[in-house]
Amino acid sequence: MERMLVIVFNDEAKTYEGSHALKQLDNEGSITIHAEAVIKKNADGTVTVKQSDDDFPIRTIGGTAIGSLIGLLEGPVGLAVGATAGFLAGSIGDLHVAGVDGEFVDDVAATLTPGKCAVIADVSEEWVTPVDTRMEALGGTVLRKVRTLVEHDERARDVAELREEIDQLKAEAARARGERKAKLQAKIDKLNAKLEAKLDQARQRAEQIKSETDAKVQALQKKAEKNQGEIKATFDARVKRIREEHEQSQTKLKHLLAGQLKEAAAWLEK
Repeated sequence: MERMLVIVFNDEAKTYEGSHALKQLDNEGSITIHAEAVIKKNADGTVTVKQSDDDFPIRTIGGTAIGSLIGLLEGPVGLAVGATAGFLAGSIGDLHVAGVDGEFVDDVAATLTPGKCAVIADVSEEWVTPVDTRMEALGGTVLRKVRTLVEHDERARDVAELREEIDQLKAEAARARGERKAKLQAKIDKLNAKLEAKLDQARQRAEQIKSETDAKVQALQKKAEKNQGEIKATFDARVKRIREEHEQSQTKLKHLLAGQLKEAAAWLEK
């Protein structure tokens, strides 16, 4: 299964050793690293990326799961996501892209105190012992979270709420006259623009997820071709799982966009 790993170390040198050990586990087939970065928590609460390796399928951290998690870890005590109601929309979006929850971010923020460093990695991992054994031997503290792709679920809820509000305003506008009708229509237009923006974001994010998925699959297939027996079977199983998760994500997006197309068709028929 795909997991987000954060391994925290007390000093930078040990962190690079941890990064190297993680790559060895990748070479052995114990895990598959999709993206990785080494970061440091500064005294002012900011996070500095010390190393971002481009040898893995996802070659940039910007806008990716790792990049989003790094953004969430900014601040003197992290962002206390799990404890904060009404959290900033942008940060909630970062949670969805990272595929983790607020509790995990809080745990990492509490462990990654100023002066400490960490290896952050998006990996496929079936068992925890290989990573835990290597990292603990180096003095690292391992935090992990199974990544969940809930972005389209959240977008679907947001879109459903907007559509419901638009429908209510349309019903009210149909009975209104004059200036009141014009004001209601202005609100409807504003909400429609917001709705279209959310759908555009969903389309763009879907394209990014597809590109990342293709890169992961291609990298795994190359590794499978170079191996035999149990190791090859492990890589093949990872490819299958990643493809299945992507298909589920795409299905949700198609339902989301299909609803908007139906609404547009119904509006044209009126």
